Amino acid sequence: MPTTKIIAFNLPQFHPTPENDQWWGAGFTEWRNVAKARPLFPGHRQPNLPGELGFYDMRLDETQEQQGELAAWAGIDAFCYYHYWFAGRLLLEQPLERLLARDTPKLPFCLCWANHSWTNHWAGISNDILVEQTYPGEEDHRNHYLYLRQFFTDARYLKVNGKPVLVIFRPNDIPEVAKFVDLLQHWAKQDGLGELFLIGLDHTPALFGSGFDALAPHSMNIALASYLKGRRRSYHALRRRFARYPRWVIDYASLDRFFENDRCDGVTTLPTAMPNWDNTPRIGRRGLVFANSSPDKFAAHLRRSVAGFSGADDGKDRILFIKSWNEWAEGNYLEPDLTYGRGWLEAVREFASELGEGARRG
Repeated sequence: MPTTKIIAFNLPQFHPTPENDQWWGAGFTEWRNVAKARPLFPGHRQPNLPGELGFYDMRLDETQEQQGELAAWAGIDAFCYYHYWFAGRLLLEQPLERLLARDTPKLPFCLCWANHSWTNHWAGISNDILVEQTYPGEEDHRNHYLYLRQFFTDARYLKVNGKPVLVIFRPNDIPEVAKFVDLLQHWAKQDGLGELFLIGLDHTPALFGSGFDALAPHSMNIALASYLKGRRRSYHALRRRFARYPRWVIDYASLDRFFENDRCDGVTTLPTAMPNWDNTPRIGRRGLVFANSSPDKFAAHLRRSVAGFSGADDGKDRILFIKSWNEWAEGNYLEPDLTYGRGWLEAVREFASELGEGARRG
């Protein structure tokens, strides 16, 4: 029976790595930016601090167990973990490899290859490249597939329509992407996995011709491009200049109607819902803030995000992404915080219950 799968992106950061020690100082994690954040304008809700999970370390089994339990309680069907592969070099791999080494948490999961270069830009410093993404060719694709295969064969790995799911962050960056897709599908069939279900985080229809099963447009980029036009853009520029506001401070409810999630059918075009956003802990006054976000407003946003699913009766699973579970330094999270407790998760829980009474059961 077809279902709507709620999938939350999960950032396997929040643990020291040699690279972060080198770039940002010994013991650095994103928690450092989260904790030092301060309000930058009247009514600015900062710092946003974690609630019941605390300042956790994602290398610990206990942390992943707690995350899985909370997600299941909220009605989330799976985590989509960001995965970093740079021509054989892995980053932030420890939490995923710890997950693979045991059979808990039971929550299903899939991977998103975050195939972008790492730069200083995320910290608001420069565009200097810290780790460059390159594509050496078929041998590297083969090595990458062999690494991914151990996840694909895990009993918890998420399948859609019987196919293991792989998400690609920037599919159009991959040279000869159609050939890349053909190689992955060929190897998966050789190994008895059948076909992979490939999702591109993009809006380019040509990717369907390259073998992708579905696209998930970057809903925030779409919303900002539509919202920030004419007088609105001028207003924000003037407020930044004369009142020293961050670059963009946009009311969450005002922005909501520009996301275009309701145009997604959940099968070939997948909506991405966002509970909140505030990356000023990373880049200060150059940041973007969704002002006045709240669990109640997020609940309404979730309902609007699946409006395009209605009336479908084709026997296919639907997918709704939520960005994100725990991107704390971007103020983009579902995990309990000190302001709302489990409020963000309660919004998802109520929404999932509503789906269970209708579209979630086909």
